[in-house]
Amino acid sequence: MGHPYLDGPYPRAYAHRGWHTGGGHENTMAGFTRAVDEGFSYLEFDVHASADGVAVVHHDPTLDRTTDGSGRIALLHSGALAGVRVGGSEPVPLLADVLTALPEVRATIELKSAAAVDVTLAVLERLDAWPRVCLGAYDERWLHRARRAAGPRLCTSMGQTAALGLRTRAWLDALPPPLSALPALPFTGQLAQLPRRFGPLTVVDEQLVRTAHAAGREVHVWTVDDPAEMTELLDMGVDGILSDRPDLLRTVLQGRDAWA
Repeated sequence: MGHPYLDGPYPRAYAHRGWHTGGGHENTMAGFTRAVDEGFSYLEFDVHASADGVAVVHHDPTLDRTTDGSGRIALLHSGALAGVRVGGSEPVPLLADVLTALPEVRATIELKSAAAVDVTLAVLERLDAWPRVCLGAYDERWLHRARRAAGPRLCTSMGQTAALGLRTRAWLDALPPPLSALPALPFTGQLAQLPRRFGPLTVVDEQLVRTAHAAGREVHVWTVDDPAEMTELLDMGVDGILSDRPDLLRTVLQGRDAWA
């Protein structure tokens, strides 16, 4: 399951949507650049497709929550998006511009729509960015499309169905025979990026980490902002943490002599 994406610093410390603590803005070039300047080698951000087929870095399907614009990104042309400002001050970045401006950074790119698949792959092909990108999505069909199109050049995380397969396999692994031999849903992808909890369900625990590692997969957990929980997860053996408080994550890793 090896891929150059996983050749970077370990544990994987992610600035989730860039560095937007202390008044910054998520998913902006300023936030990504700040994270890299602060020493982060891994970023996580989101991509939609504009109406004219341009890969746009933004989390929500609409502009309304974080920008001075409004409307669905899928219905707007990239030219119209060029005048929109996140938080009233920062442009909405294009995927190609982020990857070009930060050539050393590794990024998990969350595909936010079916239309985002092909436009994202086109950028990765044009920039030959395969070694430093991992694609994620909740919809397994989008990831299957991406894997078929890109082949082994592409690193992907697990979609929702594969994550359920991993979680089920971990539960079964904890049972005695013959129950432990029962089949579970298959899971694909080089790594699992999972929430610690999903409602009342604990998703990531020691057994899941053991099962993932036995299958050659890493476990990255989102979105963790509490230093005590960061420490607990690292003690559990998770391989990466995504945080909206990268400053706190860095402090935790420095205290463990694990900040690269």
